[in-house]
Formats: sequence, structure tokens, C-alpha cells
Amino acid sequence: MCHITQRSSTSSFPKKCSIFWRFHHTSTSHWCSCSKTISDEKYQDPFQLGKKDLKNLYEDIKKELLVSAAELKEMCDYYFDGKGKAFRPMIVVLMARACNIHHNNSKEVQASQRSVAIIAEMIHTASLVHDDVIDDANSRRGKRTLNQIWGERKAVLAGDFILSAASVALARIGNTTIISVLTQVIEDLVRGEFLQLGSKENENERFAHYLEKTFKKTASLIANSCKAVSILGCPDPKVHEIAYQYGKNVGIAFQLIDDVLDFTSCADHLGKPTAADLKLGLATGPVLFACRQFPEMNAMIMRRFSKPGDVERARKYVLQSDGVQQTTYLAQRYCHAATREIRKLRPSPEREALVHLTEMVLMRDK
Repeated sequence: MCHITQRSSTSSFPKKCSIFWRFHHTSTSHWCSCSKTISDEKYQDPFQLGKKDLKNLYEDIKKELLVSAAELKEMCDYYFDGKGKAFRPMIVVLMARACNIHHNNSKEVQASQRSVAIIAEMIHTASLVHDDVIDDANSRRGKRTLNQIWGERKAVLAGDFILSAASVALARIGNTTIISVLTQVIEDLVRGEFLQLGSKENENERFAHYLEKTFKKTASLIANSCKAVSILGCPDPKVHEIAYQYGKNVGIAFQLIDDVLDFTSCADHLGKPTAADLKLGLATGPVLFACRQFPEMNAMIMRRFSKPGDVERARKYVLQSDGVQQTTYLAQRYCHAATREIRKLRPSPEREALVHLTEMVLMRDK
């Protein structure tokens, strides 16, 4: 399968992606047949295991954002309020521990590895600030966006400042390989945003385009952050690839489920408006699968749902189709690929927590 065997390079996304349309013909009665990922494993709560290493995470981020201008400080602190789940830093510290244990049975997270977790959260938040400006979004995480409160210009500058502070923290690690790995994330974020602004006429190219955008905008950060901590904790390139592949597959699955929730979750629960992607003119996984059952959606996709009534009709078609189920099934396949990778490491509580995390990604409702 092209979405599982693909290696670190994303250049192979467009190849052989007609395989995705075979999922359309899969019986929907089987789409959740793989949910028993770790039924026989000892339960390990990722958030409890990562809690120790993430203590004072947001306070440490705010220390990186020291600035004399009161308004800029208030803007930078706005999303770092400690109310988030810190999903990305949690994966990073668990991966750090799992790789350290695999290499020399060390049970401690190095200071440089924890710094990667902090940097990952800062890069992620900066990208959210910029995304909200591009999308003219009104809400994020259940509250008003920076651009709605302070305006677009100041929001862009705040995002830039968070990104610059993350770059300073990255340079402080003092490892050129780690700098190279994590700056790739910033490049991917920009390229992913450009991909999102485009669309493809051919259906197979369209899905490949969607998956490449998903990798660059969401999964690259997780993949490369996991790779960075593995490099800091273990000299074996095979371990670096395991960490990268786990992060890549979990990251893509996370976004696929996010795209599903845009159709199935209520706005209050999700923390942002539903059908938001359709309103932005974006054709995500559920739409692309639904298009196979309702070919009339092709015209709507190409005009980016710009005509009156397009958003409502497209949403109706998606919910009448098996697009949600097929996208969820695809997310399951990515999670199973992530599980296969992480099981190559020596057994540890952190390894099992990372396995369990794949189920949490599939089961989340916001």
C-alpha cells in the first residue's frame, strides 16, 4: 500500500494512489474491524506517563517568549494557557523515553529532548496563529482567535515572534542535525499551505494532493520531532526511521480523524465551527470518498464550494455516503502502520503508551 510503505521522502505520494479508491468498495461492515489494537496489552495512559516530563511546560514556553511589549506578550500567552492537552509534546517525550530505553535502558528524558517537545508546541501554535489569519477564522480551542481580537497584522507578527523564539531555542540545543530536522518542519508547513490553496482535476491526483498536504501541514511536525529526540537518544539510524515513521503515520491518522469530526461533531464540542473545511473550499477525505458515490460533487470541488448552497449540498452528500467510514478506515490503517513501527523498539511502558495512543487518536471526539 502506497500510504504505508512510503519512506521518509514525500515525493512518492502521487504514485499508485488509485489504490485508495479500492477502500470505497470495502464493505462498511468491516471498516472498524481492526479496532482491537491493544486489547491484550497492559493499559498505559500516555498522558499520565508523559505528565512528569511535561510539568511546567507552558511556563517554560512563556520564558522563551520574554518580551517587553505588553500587548505582544499578551498575544503570545493567549494560546499557551495550559488548558490544552499538549498532544504533540506528550508524543515527543514518550518517544524520547522509548528510544532511550531501547538504546541503553536509560529511563530519563534528556534536557535537549524536552527542549524539542517545547519547540514542537511553539512551532505548532505559531502555525495555528498563521492558519487562522489565512482562513479568517473566528474561533480556536473554544475561544476567539488572535486575529479576531487584535487584528490580522498583529496576529501575523505574533505568530512570527513565536516562531522566532522557537528558532532561538532550537539553536540553543547546539546540534546541527537536530536544527536541520526541525527546520524541515517549517518548510513543510509553508509548502503544505500552498498545496492547500491548489486543487487537482484528476481524482487520483486529488487524493495524493490531499495526503501530501496532510503530511506537510500536520504529520511532518510529529514525524520530525520524534526523529529529533531519537537522534539525541540513540545513534542507530534504524531507530531514527522507526521514530519518524511512527510520527508520520500517527500524524496523518490524527488529521484524517480531524477531517471526519468536521462532519460528525457539533461545533461546541469541537471548539470550532463544523463544516469549516467546506466553507474554506477544501475537499478533505470524507468529501473525496463521497465523490465516488456522488460524481456531481466533482464540479463543486473544482469551484471550491463557492456557489450558494454548495456547502450544504456537499455536507449532505458526505453524510449520505460512506465517506466518513472510509476515511476512518484509512486512519485505522495509518494507526496500524504506526503500531507496527513502534513495536520494533524494546518493550517499555512508554512504547505501550505510544501503541495505546494510536487507539486514542481513532477514538477521539474533539
